[in-house]
Amino acid sequence: MKTVHVHVPYSEVGDYLDFIREYKLNFELYLSSSSLDSLRPGAIGELREKFDYNPSISLHAPFMDLSPGAVDTKVRAVTLERFSHIMQIAETLSPRVIVFHSGYEKWKYAHRVDLWLEGSILTWKPLIKKAAALGIRIAIENIFEDEPSNLEALMKELHSRHFGICFDTGHCNLFTNVSLDDWLRVLGPYLFELHLHDNDGSSDQHLPIGEGTFDFRTLFSSLEKRDYLCTIEARTPECVMKSMEKLAVFLQTP
Repeated sequence: MKTVHVHVPYSEVGDYLDFIREYKLNFELYLSSSSLDSLRPGAIGELREKFDYNPSISLHAPFMDLSPGAVDTKVRAVTLERFSHIMQIAETLSPRVIVFHSGYEKWKYAHRVDLWLEGSILTWKPLIKKAAALGIRIAIENIFEDEPSNLEALMKELHSRHFGICFDTGHCNLFTNVSLDDWLRVLGPYLFELHLHDNDGSSDQHLPIGEGTFDFRTLFSSLEKRDYLCTIEARTPECVMKSMEKLAVFLQTP
């Protein structure tokens, strides 16, 4: 069975703490910019002490308004500041993976992947060095990409065993204009993590696995022999449990 995490925003940890502890869940902790700004000294260490079963942990970095591939150097500097704060938190939590958004939008960059790539390389190089020192991995998540070539270019340029891909099923289902097989063929060699949620193709609904139109059967059969982290992105405990049950079926099916 693959390691399965559940996505939990830091601002909502208190609401879900009993649920997490009852089922001894592993989790991906999402820290927004506002959460980082309000974080008390020692709060992350205190959170770790609330669990007596040593959960596996991953982190999700802030993303709103941030742009790792920004052309504007000041925007990129603020982005690096936020991301560096996440790396500091990683020193306490020792996450398996830290997920960051790619920040690429083809219309914003006028289809100039080279502009985004140039800024991205400058952002990620010091973070990869830090990740290597901590023995953790960075995973870049597809967001608005309608095909995977920009992410492939980033992986090839930075070429590190500490730097890979988080493939998000819901975002792919919304924005792709190529087949799932194409995504997996191109990004499969770099895959560290899956973000698992579903939708009907109209909006980012974060439905439980199997309640939308994403082809999970093809996904898991294509990755059958791969080692990767699964993270369920659901919005309620009920939806988490539905996804856990469905995921168990997919992962156990030959």
